[in-house]
Amino acid sequence: MRILIVSDAWSPQVNGVVTSLQALMAELEALGHQVLLLSPQGFRCRPCPSYPEIPLAWDLWRIGPMIESFQPDCVHLATEGPLGWAARRWLVKRGLAFSSAIHTRFPEYIHGRWPWVPLSWGYAFLRLFHRPSQAVLVTTERMRETFASHGLVWLNLWRKGVDTALFRPLALTRPERPVFLCVGRLATEKNLEAFLDLDLPGEKWLVGDGPLRAELEVRYPAAQFFGYRQGEELARFYAQASVLVFPSLTDTYGLVMLEALACGTPVAAFPVAGPLDVLEPGVTGCLDDDLQRACLAALELDRERCAEWAGRLSWRASALEFLAHQPLLDGEPCVALNPIAEL
Repeated sequence: MRILIVSDAWSPQVNGVVTSLQALMAELEALGHQVLLLSPQGFRCRPCPSYPEIPLAWDLWRIGPMIESFQPDCVHLATEGPLGWAARRWLVKRGLAFSSAIHTRFPEYIHGRWPWVPLSWGYAFLRLFHRPSQAVLVTTERMRETFASHGLVWLNLWRKGVDTALFRPLALTRPERPVFLCVGRLATEKNLEAFLDLDLPGEKWLVGDGPLRAELEVRYPAAQFFGYRQGEELARFYAQASVLVFPSLTDTYGLVMLEALACGTPVAAFPVAGPLDVLEPGVTGCLDDDLQRACLAALELDRERCAEWAGRLSWRASALEFLAHQPLLDGEPCVALNPIAEL
């Protein structure tokens, strides 16, 4: 199969969308499919206002000829950015089918950054973008129920995995004092102050970067900021940490939780969507409206059980689930893409 993926999020960005797509593409190619990604790397871009690390493509007239040149069997729109809209417009105009995905709770993110923007506007935007899609992929059953309650249709599960060859327990000498680690973008929607304001024993480490970094470094001089880390270096941070703290209230999933667990590191989080979908309370993480209490309780969890639990998840299974929901351009289901047969 010739599979085209369109995404406004791609490296050098570091986030769950990019991680998921990188893993998906690797697995699809390993299964023998030919994959082409259309991303900002192939276009002229301008930085996103208030979030300059996100590039926005503007020479969008090129996307139609690029799709025609590749002659895909199926197309997946991964994001609702300029590239996603341009590809959607081209496909709809020609009556061609495609799938799409909702990776983030976009309305809540926008409302968090600009509180005067009603949530209803964000959900209207999502409904408009995804209405022509024959399969709208979401990560959890909770996401499917939430988006369905806001009028989105054709919602299907596409669960994520973890690279257990990279993220694994490591024989490292961990610091004597507890290390509470937070990994992700340093941005308003991540609710980082809820973590940084806690009175915890030991050290607070933050791995990631974003528009709030300079401000947070000034306000919280006792915390250590390491910037983005990837690959083995990131795995070492997870393995050295005592607890991964996940303070976000709006994430739809949180791949960093799976990565930490695969390294044996338990998670502390609020009992909200994302952590509720990923964690097994009392085994792989502690969920509490009092985040400090969750952090201290997570120190007592068994690291071996965390690693064993995460080790059962794989990106191969995730890729097969993705394939099962892809329509051909003429709208017919990809009956040849049988996940059971692929296994």
